[in-house]
Amino acid sequence: MSDMAAVILAAGKGTRMKSALPKVLHTVGGKPMVQHVLEAAKKAGAGRNLVIIGFGAESVAEALDGRAEFVVQTEQLGTGHAVIQTETKLADFEGTVMVLCGDTPLLRGDLLADLLAAHREAQAVATVLTARMPDPTGYGRVIRDAGGQVKKIVEQKDAGPGELAVNEINTGIYCFERAPLFDALSGITCNNKQGEYYLTDVISILVTQGARVWAMEAADYRETMGINSRLQLAEAEKLLRRRKLEELMDSGVTIMDPDSTFVDEQVIIAPDTVIYPFTWLEGATKIGSGCTIGPNSRLQDTLVGNNVTLHFSYTHQCSIEDNVTVGPYVHLRPDTVLSRGVKVGNFVEIKNSHVGAGSKVPHLSYIGDTDMGAGVNIGSGTITVNYDGKHKHRTTIEDHSFIGCNTNLVAPVTVGCGAYVAAGSTITKDVPPDALGVARARQANIEGWVGKHRK
Repeated sequence: MSDMAAVILAAGKGTRMKSALPKVLHTVGGKPMVQHVLEAAKKAGAGRNLVIIGFGAESVAEALDGRAEFVVQTEQLGTGHAVIQTETKLADFEGTVMVLCGDTPLLRGDLLADLLAAHREAQAVATVLTARMPDPTGYGRVIRDAGGQVKKIVEQKDAGPGELAVNEINTGIYCFERAPLFDALSGITCNNKQGEYYLTDVISILVTQGARVWAMEAADYRETMGINSRLQLAEAEKLLRRRKLEELMDSGVTIMDPDSTFVDEQVIIAPDTVIYPFTWLEGATKIGSGCTIGPNSRLQDTLVGNNVTLHFSYTHQCSIEDNVTVGPYVHLRPDTVLSRGVKVGNFVEIKNSHVGAGSKVPHLSYIGDTDMGAGVNIGSGTITVNYDGKHKHRTTIEDHSFIGCNTNLVAPVTVGCGAYVAAGSTITKDVPPDALGVARARQANIEGWVGKHRK
């Protein structure tokens, strides 16, 4: 059992976001901000993770379901008040309490592990993670004594001119030993301009008691950046995505233009794949090696094998096996599986269907709720008519069948192995194996008709 517990502050509304959504649920790199913080805490070694929720509590708890313990802060009366709410939950815990902010999605687990190590090496009762900001406006300042130990943390609105000149800021991230933390919290008041219970006042109390209060400065202040506005959200998004792209390039993936490529943090891409500009790779997408993806493509929760070419296409919740070609202008909808060697061409939509190895759907077709075998050729303009107005039905097209252009396959229907369907047919009955299915009116030519009807 780990002797470090993380307490994540996630109860605030975030009024500057101007949103009905709790601030910590706004996404960065494809995940809610608070999820990034939670994952960093776990990576740093947190054995318990307590998330303090308030505004939109049910939504936050649902988003993190099963990943953390939750503590409700009914009234948002400040950071100190928030941490007090965890005292009962941590009553039997002996160890270090790491306090984190749920709106700092750029935090890395390695940084938090370093903070914990510095705290223990210094044998401190409390350790503050600090950063030096080019513009510290809005942040609490860390005031040290001549020996470098922390004397106090003063909030922007309560700071004097000399204190405002300090550019070392409090990131809002701390390590505390549990017992001294809650002893000090019992002594804080709300006698300040905000009328709130500041967690920072704990530092002053501990210093007054002669306890050892240490500080560790983050090497890159951007990792500690809190998100309070849509502008800051966009800045964090850009930084996190750039970090992801650099990791991919270091691992052997070619990103042709990082400034126009957008990859979520959890996406996996194997070496020797090339990503063209204006490509979005999102969610649980996983791409094999030797692929060419993009340009102008969006893949959501898509599994892609090796040596796949996909361009000018949108895919979501589907699977593409090795040596498949997709695009341009293809829409692959959920529960679609393209087997090895399949070709899907321009202006094709496939939904909830399995397309067998080596089959071709070259252009201008809709394939829905279909089980297609291997080596099938689908002619231009083929439609599987899967909906009768009340229910969806499936179409089966067996191996090596040939479907002529402008065919309607009215489900439920089966085209047998090796069968042909004549162009322009509307098939409502099963076509036996190796048969030719024809379902169209016989052509009749009426000689002289035009002359009689032309004015």
